[in-house]
Amino acid sequence: MPNADPVAVAPPPVAPPPAGPVAGRPRPAHRLRSALAAAPAVITDAGVLGFALWTVLYHASFLFGLRPSVTFLSWLVGCVVIAVVVAVRALRRTRVPVTPPAPAADPVPAGGTGQPRRFLLPVVAAGVVAAVTAGLAGTPAGDVLSWWVPAVAGAVAGIGVMLLTRRAWRADDADPPAPPVPTALQSGYALLISVGVAISSLYLARNTPDDVYYVGKTVWVAERDLVPTNDFLFTENVAPAMGSLPPTPSIEVFDGALAHVLGIHGASATWYLALPVMAVLAVLALWRLTHRWAPRRPVLAFSVAVTYLYLVAGSDAALGTFHLPRLYEGKGMFVSAVIPLMWLYLTEWFDTRSRRSLLLVFALSVTAAGLTTTSAIILPMLVGAAGLAMLLVGRWKDAVVGGLAAVAYPVGAIVVSRLVLGGMDAAGADDAFFDAEYTYRRTLLVGIVGVISGLALWCGPLLARRRTPALLAAGAALVMSVLLVPGVLETLGALTGISVVLWRVPWLLALPTLIGLLCTVHVPSPSRLLRGAVGALVAAAMVTSFAVWATPMWSPDSWVETHTRPTWKLPQQRQEIAFWIAGRDRPDGLVLAPSTIMRTSLIVTSRVRVVLPRDFYLVEYDLNSDFAKDRLLLAHFADGREKPDRAQVATAVDRLGVGTICVYNGNRYARQTAVELGFTEFASRRGPGATTCYGRTG
Repeated sequence: MPNADPVAVAPPPVAPPPAGPVAGRPRPAHRLRSALAAAPAVITDAGVLGFALWTVLYHASFLFGLRPSVTFLSWLVGCVVIAVVVAVRALRRTRVPVTPPAPAADPVPAGGTGQPRRFLLPVVAAGVVAAVTAGLAGTPAGDVLSWWVPAVAGAVAGIGVMLLTRRAWRADDADPPAPPVPTALQSGYALLISVGVAISSLYLARNTPDDVYYVGKTVWVAERDLVPTNDFLFTENVAPAMGSLPPTPSIEVFDGALAHVLGIHGASATWYLALPVMAVLAVLALWRLTHRWAPRRPVLAFSVAVTYLYLVAGSDAALGTFHLPRLYEGKGMFVSAVIPLMWLYLTEWFDTRSRRSLLLVFALSVTAAGLTTTSAIILPMLVGAAGLAMLLVGRWKDAVVGGLAAVAYPVGAIVVSRLVLGGMDAAGADDAFFDAEYTYRRTLLVGIVGVISGLALWCGPLLARRRTPALLAAGAALVMSVLLVPGVLETLGALTGISVVLWRVPWLLALPTLIGLLCTVHVPSPSRLLRGAVGALVAAAMVTSFAVWATPMWSPDSWVETHTRPTWKLPQQRQEIAFWIAGRDRPDGLVLAPSTIMRTSLIVTSRVRVVLPRDFYLVEYDLNSDFAKDRLLLAHFADGREKPDRAQVATAVDRLGVGTICVYNGNRYARQTAVELGFTEFASRRGPGATTCYGRTG
């Protein structure tokens, strides 16, 4: 009936509001897990951006004549502003879903999909031959072997690995795999390890002669709030600066400015504040690259990599020696943190082509320039290896853009500093050249450890995650294989004049990560337990080899002392004597003391000027000049190694303006000669290290 009342329809029931957090927002526990999972990336990226900002401000300060403390305070303000901007942007994205779970482990065996097995075996065989023969070089078992054997086998392996990964890239029609995302548990483990490493850095002390320059510069800046653009070791910022050490690195000035602003000693700022932070960043950098490149078992690979750094030291060029014992030196942080991060950021750039990843590549290159001048040598090689790999798969534009972002600032900073400030030619330093064989022995070592390093170099890329990680690792292996061919380093040194540092070319490898990848080997078995057991056995075998046949970081054979409390990285007796001399009321003029005490003195205070901070640096000032000869003669006289006649000592003392002579009581000839020259005893210190000081009275 048309005029009948319509039937009332009840509205659908309304669902009650969800209990707990607001809809669309992640639960607090989920948010906490996501934050923990992302923490290593946030910490390292923030460290890179922060130090890059400092380096740019430091370089700009030369244009305006700013003191380091002013630059430091400006940097703090800049960091706060950037942090606020980032925090605001993060708050606007609070409704974005939380980090997705990590994808399953890459099931593809060595080299990726489409890799022909008939070519894999010969390449692996060549890599094994190269690794074994290179590891035997320098041992009695390898005396009859020519270096051409590992060089040729390594070149074959390097070319083969590159061709295999290139073919696998082209044969892989599937979409690029999503980048692995760490879980909260994995990131928590990496953070825990990094904190443990940071704490251990306070208790390990390596007596490094280079500290008189690196820490000495920090102490100079802390005490004077001034950046020395000329020599600060032999003179009061008067003599020309050493040509091999232009003022482009900013790390020592950062530590000095930090100390000046806080009102603490420069050495304490370096060893008690900066070093633990650097240790955390270096370990997390290693974790991030290992996690990105490992196709499976990243935690195990990371653990092996960290163990390698701790157990394989001893040699003055071993990577473990450049980690905690020398991490506060810019070159130590460069090889330990910048190298793995550069490989990581380049991997991200080639995978995503995002502006963020390109920005991080550029910022990291600025950071590298602020750490060491070596970055202008090693980074072009690293970028060349990555670019070559990308060119071989047709990614020339990405290779060019990424390469320019990675090398423009470090190379430009060196060029500009030389044009503006000039510099000296360190011809004498170029005499210390190491050929391919000795370069391998110094850095990748010999014996069982050298064999493992060779396997990581020539076989590690075959174990890396498919696509970009495998391709970049292969590019590094190929370039390193070419550099290890006899004559290549000699030619490179002759063309560039950088022979003195060419032994560092193995730094372009992310060697600890490649060593960790060895325990990710894939066993074609349906049993997951068997596959995991093989990886664990490989890891155990490598760690056992490191423990048995290598020298650990904390061993006296690594020139390292362990202490029961946080200490400066100096022999304690020398430190006490240097402080004792600095506290005396001395006559004007230079201080002559035993060589080890003079080297320690400039770390204690820049106010005490000494005759010879370190004899190695005299090669930059003409060893045949009176400037050098007088210093060497007086240092040997104070050490008790020589007994020059009184006339020679008197002439050198007068020319250099020596006002104080402090020698060990056992050096009777020096004590007697000091009195005969008209010096008067004014202070004496009891043993151990009993010392007497004499001052010029006339």
